[in-house]
Amino acid sequence: MNYRITIQYDGSRYNGWQKQGNTKNTIQGKLEDILSRMTKEEVEVHGAGRTDAGVHALGQTANFHLKEKWDPKQIKEYLNRYLPEDIEVTCVREASPRFHSRLNAVEKVYVYRIGTEGRKAVFRRKYRYLYPGRLDVKAMEQASASCIGTHDFKSFCANRHMKKSTVRTITGITFTEEDKDILITYTGNGFLYHMVRILTGTLLEIGAGMRRPEEMKLILEGKNRALAGKTAPAQGLTLLKVRYGDEDEI
Repeated sequence: MNYRITIQYDGSRYNGWQKQGNTKNTIQGKLEDILSRMTKEEVEVHGAGRTDAGVHALGQTANFHLKEKWDPKQIKEYLNRYLPEDIEVTCVREASPRFHSRLNAVEKVYVYRIGTEGRKAVFRRKYRYLYPGRLDVKAMEQASASCIGTHDFKSFCANRHMKKSTVRTITGITFTEEDKDILITYTGNGFLYHMVRILTGTLLEIGAGMRRPEEMKLILEGKNRALAGKTAPAQGLTLLKVRYGDEDEI
């Protein structure tokens, strides 16, 4: 049986989503350990997005196969009973045998939260980047327009030895304000390693007047990571949701 789950987590104290040989402190690792304990079999959990260390999620999607059929409610209750308090499974349901959370995803939505005006916002500090200066949001919006559509985003990929295609489609980059924080929401069919954080870092440099908005187009065309801005800190980034086309979202 194939099961599809939705997870939310505070990534502050984890080494990212993906299981790693040198640490068990990952979201995937925590889920697999508990599921294996529950089922007495080895379980592999596939996530829709491999969020970096320190990055959060409100709507991460994953799937896993079990040899026997289990009640989704029972799976959810067992996971939440043994998961740490900063990880929660919000929904479990049966999925078609061929469903794969990453391969079947058609759209992902991330949001990056930027603190402004020097406000520490103590109870949001783990989920935002406190920027130490003023930002010209209109300049940032102007620059972001160059990224809409299908482009080669090699300049915004932290993996300098990427062998697979670095072409992705971004359908939206929007700027909103919430409690004097700036929220940048990115919607696209997929994102490269550190892509959202590098895009954000570049937009921050434009907003600070260190670059001109017109440079974004040149950075894209250059296909060189050295042309883009710094990688924005992880704690400001959250995976909001993953969409699957005709399938109902959880």
